[in-house]
Amino acid sequence: MATVLSTKKLTATQKHLLLGAKIGLVEYNAINIEFLPISSNIDLAENAIITSKNAFKAIQEKIRIKKAFVVGSKTAALLQKNDIEVVEVADNALALAKKIIVNHRDKHFIFFCGNKRREELPLQLKQHKISFEEIQVYKTSLNFAKFKQEFDGILFFSPSGVESYFRKNTIVEATAFCIGATTANSVKKHTENIKIANQPSIENVIVQVVKKYNKS
Repeated sequence: MATVLSTKKLTATQKHLLLGAKIGLVEYNAINIEFLPISSNIDLAENAIITSKNAFKAIQEKIRIKKAFVVGSKTAALLQKNDIEVVEVADNALALAKKIIVNHRDKHFIFFCGNKRREELPLQLKQHKISFEEIQVYKTSLNFAKFKQEFDGILFFSPSGVESYFRKNTIVEATAFCIGATTANSVKKHTENIKIANQPSIENVIVQVVKKYNKS
């Protein structure tokens, strides 16, 4: 039986997808998320850039969002469930930046992000003179763990999770299953044996695992 390591603790439903396919699972949280006090006095964001669920959860009870520009279909669905109008959705931050530049260059944006946010989106907005301010609303810290066991596959969900895992571990023969291209690019420094989810969701990462190891 194949056994995989998830660098994020999964929900009961997500675990069932693996265990139901007779795939063994070890899981831990490679990163910890801490919501920060809001450093701005704003209580309404006319145009909010949200690149993760954590960014939205950090402000959900504090700031009202009128229109959202979002990375990831799952994050978009979460905002829509909270009656927020989602104007643009993209699979990654760079693709979202391009949509904003082409379709919304006259608007002012607030980018809610974490301390380890990547440079692509703000860099593109600055280069194209898009008006925006950046507010850090959560902090990501790395949770190191050393594994002696060899796994058939390792599931990665963010560049920070990749950094955390490889601080204490290596990949020998395991396949790295990645939630998206940005995460996969971080893994490429350590292995070329990579599979990327068709859609940037945890469930789709699991689908790739099941396809590879469930031979029944």
